Amino acid sequence: MKRNKINEMKVIFDSKSENESLARYICAAFCATFDPTVEALADIKCTVSEAVTNCVVHAYRDTVGKIYMTLKAYDDATVTVSIRDRGCGIDDLSRAREPLFTTDAAGERSGMGFPIMESLSERFSVTSKPQRGTQVNMTFKLDKNSKR
Repeated sequence: MKRNKINEMKVIFDSKSENESLARYICAAFCATFDPTVEALADIKCTVSEAVTNCVVHAYRDTVGKIYMTLKAYDDATVTVSIRDRGCGIDDLSRAREPLFTTDAAGERSGMGFPIMESLSERFSVTSKPQRGTQVNMTFKLDKNSKR
């Protein structure tokens, strides 16, 4: 059965830490049409937080760039979230997806962003090109019978 897109939203914002909570709230409001469970909404908000924080901390490091968030809703109660930056990119994507891997020399980061996003979403993918940026795509099923 082919699913049909019923709504879409694109938001562009600065890679400032204070915008991470804004991204979470926008995504939660967008998903509200499906009346998601509290757990499903918490999962989506957590993954958005992780993806946006990666952009703020890693993609643009000590500068401010743009973060592009695209939300799409489908008639089968599925929502896709795409978060993209045009930052430094990731040199070794397979290594970056390993639990506990971090480029944070100060040891303040856990290296669990990608594993958390993958475990909380129905589908997860990440693409990156050095010096061109990174894109994270996540899919969530919001009907009451989904795994979450």
